[in-house]
Amino acid sequence: MTTTLGVVVNPTADRGHGRRAGAHAIETLRRRGHTVEDLSAPDLEAATARARHAAVDGLDALVVVGGDGMVHLGANVVADTGLPLGIVAAGTGNDLPRALGLPLGDIDAAVTAIEHGLTHGPRAIDAVSVRPPLHSAHEWYLGVLSCGIDAAINARANALTWPRGGARYVRALGTELGRFRPYGYRLTLDDLVWESAGTLVAVANTPWFGGGMKIAPDALPDDGLLDVVVAGPFTKRGVVQIFPSIYSGRHVHHPAVQVFRSRTVLIEPVGALGGTPPDAFADGERLGPVPLLAQVHPGAVHVLA
Repeated sequence: MTTTLGVVVNPTADRGHGRRAGAHAIETLRRRGHTVEDLSAPDLEAATARARHAAVDGLDALVVVGGDGMVHLGANVVADTGLPLGIVAAGTGNDLPRALGLPLGDIDAAVTAIEHGLTHGPRAIDAVSVRPPLHSAHEWYLGVLSCGIDAAINARANALTWPRGGARYVRALGTELGRFRPYGYRLTLDDLVWESAGTLVAVANTPWFGGGMKIAPDALPDDGLLDVVVAGPFTKRGVVQIFPSIYSGRHVHHPAVQVFRSRTVLIEPVGALGGTPPDAFADGERLGPVPLLAQVHPGAVHVLA
């Protein structure tokens, strides 16, 4: 059966490797008999618009080539539509493909995984809607929402051109520590309220963020729940001491770190308890300031895997 696939490539992923990976993926898909529409554009906003138009016109699947930002784009096109999403991991972090057990940096293997999903059916995973609590318009994410020092480090790392991958976050940490003081939070979950000064808040649908940091070790993308990781008011020295343990997930055993599970999470700033939390990020993409309401939607995205 001939399938029509829309492909969106991020040409800047992994210092230009994305463009080569995209050309390789498109060539391979066409060689294997698929009809391919290249929906790439000079910027992510235009690419998203092209992908949405093509989806309405009748694609069999949308394929994204790049890093977590491209997976984020794909999720915002296909969530709650039934249109399957194929992923060719060609970024530096690749936290979302890692969480889904997809090939990393291997174009041919990624195409094989996509074809397997087309033949045998996609895997349904949860997606998370996030929005200001008084607004109905929302954005989707598949990985981790950050709104503590983790978000400040993410913003700083995005502005750096080197080093690659998770090492950028280590460099960004050194810069952000100079201005850090604990933030004030109120988190309203399904069955409890956590109100405290805090260092880190991560609302996770999958375990990894930041290029391989295992922020929520037990998070599953298909259990209908969010793993909400919170850390109390660490000192600057305490942040430096606990930071390395995030790569292995050991930080969750620290007495100042708690993990809750919930279907919804309302995150609000509390000025009396600390500083204003930084702009939130999801899947490495900037969302904006809190307050924000996150809600998990079971099985809302179908991944070709």
